[in-house]
Amino acid sequence: MEYDPLLLLVLAGLGVIAGWINTLAGGGSNLTLPMLMVLGLPPDVANATNRVGVVLQGAVAVRGFHHHGKLDTGNVWAILLPTLIGGAIGAITAALLPNVTLKPLLLGTILTMTLVILIRPNFIAPPAGTPVKSPSESRSAWLGLFVAGIYGGFVQAGVGFILLAALAGGLRYDLVRANALKMVCTLAFTSVALVIFISFDQVRWIPGLVLAVGTMIGSHLSVKFAINAKQSTIKWFLFAMTLVACAAAFIT
Repeated sequence: MEYDPLLLLVLAGLGVIAGWINTLAGGGSNLTLPMLMVLGLPPDVANATNRVGVVLQGAVAVRGFHHHGKLDTGNVWAILLPTLIGGAIGAITAALLPNVTLKPLLLGTILTMTLVILIRPNFIAPPAGTPVKSPSESRSAWLGLFVAGIYGGFVQAGVGFILLAALAGGLRYDLVRANALKMVCTLAFTSVALVIFISFDQVRWIPGLVLAVGTMIGSHLSVKFAINAKQSTIKWFLFAMTLVACAAAFIT
């Protein structure tokens, strides 16, 4: 299949924006998925191909957060377990079914987070010194991570909001460390999903790698911003992105 070079350039540019958004909040795939379909990919193939950019952006983000000492490695495996199980279930389901059945979950999560940020801002942005919990201490957080894995494996767009609700709201990580762990989870379950989609021959590598160049650049820049930004700045950026993602979900 031949691709329009101009459209590929636009895809890379959107990838930069999506990489930035995904690293600090979520919903960047609401930009990249429609562009992949503009290139001529069917929805299921666009959904699978999008994961190439997500995986490589995740690798860049995790490396950046770890380099700056913002990645809490103590609870990583306990946090990864439910997301990996959910991710495998979601990806297999996505490979076999149309990717529309979890849209109400996305909308419900985004609307809830928008209200929480306005009404109880300390829930999603815990004050400094708040003790961190492990997943074994919070059943709701464990369930949230599992659901995030299912949703992320299934369709990806907006999964960052579900992960942040579990990591910052449930486990009480500050937003910088929550974003670092969010990217670890995203990298892990999206890698599982990508392998499954490759096995179903649903990945198109040229647009996937072009997109990945953009998402990696965006993710690198976003980590640098997050490290130096105030928690309140990240919180209001997250709030803005919930509104944008909610509007995009309604439109699409």
